[in-house]
This record gives sequence, C-alpha cells and structure tokens, in this order.
Amino acid sequence: MRDLAKMTMTAAAAVFLAAPTAGAADLVIAMPNWFSGQAGANIIKVALKKEFSIEADAVEMGTLIAFAGLESGAVDIHPEVWLPNLDNLVEKYVKDAGTVALSPIGVAAWQGICETRAAQENGIKDISDLNDPQKTAIFDTDGDGKGEIWIGAPAWSSTAIERIRANSYGYGKTMTLLEMPEDVGMAAVDAAEATGRPIIFGCYAPHAVFKLHDIVRLTEPPYDPAKWNIVLPSEDPLWEQKSSAAVGWDTARYHIAYATSLRERHPEVARFLDRVDFTPEEATEMSYALQVERQDPYEFAEQWVAGHEARVKGWAR
Repeated sequence: MRDLAKMTMTAAAAVFLAAPTAGAADLVIAMPNWFSGQAGANIIKVALKKEFSIEADAVEMGTLIAFAGLESGAVDIHPEVWLPNLDNLVEKYVKDAGTVALSPIGVAAWQGICETRAAQENGIKDISDLNDPQKTAIFDTDGDGKGEIWIGAPAWSSTAIERIRANSYGYGKTMTLLEMPEDVGMAAVDAAEATGRPIIFGCYAPHAVFKLHDIVRLTEPPYDPAKWNIVLPSEDPLWEQKSSAAVGWDTARYHIAYATSLRERHPEVARFLDRVDFTPEEATEMSYALQVERQDPYEFAEQWVAGHEARVKGWAR
C-alpha cells in the first residue's frame, strides 16, 4: 500500500545511495512497489523527458531508503508519500532538516478495514464484531478456530499500524493477522468473491479493488488524536508495547516528495512537481491498469501522457 517503509537498508541499496553510477540518468525517481505508485513514477519519468528533455530512472525502493536518498542527493523524487502513515519521516526530513519538500497538492485517500458483501451479510458490520470468535469463524479457512485477516504487505508502515490497531481493538487475539505481498492479498479477495466466501482485509482507497468488487468498509470509532499513539518499528524495537490506536484512521492523503535541492538544480522540475494534480479516480484507473489489466508501467505512462498532453503541458508551463 502506498507507504512502503522497509525497516532495514539492503547492501545493494546502501551502495546505490553512497555511490551513484557514472553516466546515470539526470534524475532518480524512487518507485514504490504498489501499482498506483509505479504508474505515477513512470508518468513523471515520461513527462520529464517529453517536456524538459530530462532523463530519469525509476528505481524500485522502500520509502525509508528513498528518504535517505532524497537527503543525500542519490534520489530526487518520490511519487507517493502517504500521510499520516509517514508523519515521522515528514517530521524528520521535511520539517526539521528541510532537505525534502512535499508538493502542495495531495490526493485524497482513506484507510481502514474492508470486507466483501458476503461477510457483511453474515453479521460483520463494525470493527467490534471482530472481537467475537463466533462471528469471525466465517473467516477461518485453515480450521484452527481463528479467522484470518490480511493487514498489508510486510514492508508497509501501514501494516505495522494495522497490527497496532488490531491489538488495541482486541481482535489481534481472535484473528490471525496475515502479512503478504499485495498481489497475493488481492488474489485472495478475487478468489473469495468468485466463490461467494466471506473475506476481510486491510484496505485503502484509491484502489482498483473497489472497481472490481462489491466491497464494504467496517464502521469504526472516529479518529481521535488523543487515542492515536503510534511508534513504528523503525523508531523503537518495543514499538508494539508502546503503541495504541483503538480508533479509525485520520483523513489520509498522499503527495509527491522531492529533494529540496531540486529548486536550485532544476527549478522547472520542482515547479512541475508542485503542479501535478492526479485525482482519486485517476489513481484508481492507474491501479486497475497495472494490477488487473497487467499493463507495463512505462507503456501505460507513455499512453497516459499522450492522452493528457494539454494537462501535462500545464504542469510544465
């Protein structure tokens, strides 16, 4: 989902950040491993070439690595920084250090727990229903007496937050919390819908799943900042014990991030990034094109930029 934050830096990534390759592209775009982020990274790549004759490499990497690269100069752009998921990184790099900038235009989003209509019809409507093992038995596929819920990919910061929420609400005891890549999690949703089997999972929008299936969001207590106390694994090894969040997510959004130094090195690119204004509907279409239709991210981006020529030129004016 959108907020990939790997907890350790791989040796390859460390080498990349420390020593950019000679003759490399003009700019480096950190590409997330979720579909709308991959589409956005490639749209920016294609547009920069078309409007400014600037070559950019889109390199898949986690958000912690990307922010370190934005600060060091090894990375120039990140297409999807989700908030409030990454408030800690924004506080460190944007507000305190000033080495990273966020575009002023964000894409409206939300996060929560979703289910198929079949699950709702079996009595699961509110997050508190997940504390009742008699109700959650409908999600038990392995016969161990506990239902299963996919809470996100292993490297997403939102996955850690969903684990905190499950423990705070109490259903961490009645449900098995599954972490797996998004394409595997979504394939399980597809299979459940095809067979009419109830399924429940961590969800976010914009996302193609809402175009594919009849998905219902569980009701939750509204967000309360006094009850939202999140410590991420990257901040403290005792993050689970020190965290609590028995309320819904705050209003979400995501922004393009870029190295503040771009304002001096390539002011035209910084202005361009500040004007990019994807809509939630477009983000859903991007996700659908790559996830469902299996379009190549770069080829999709070429078609998207060609089909939105006037708009892209407006961003570049």
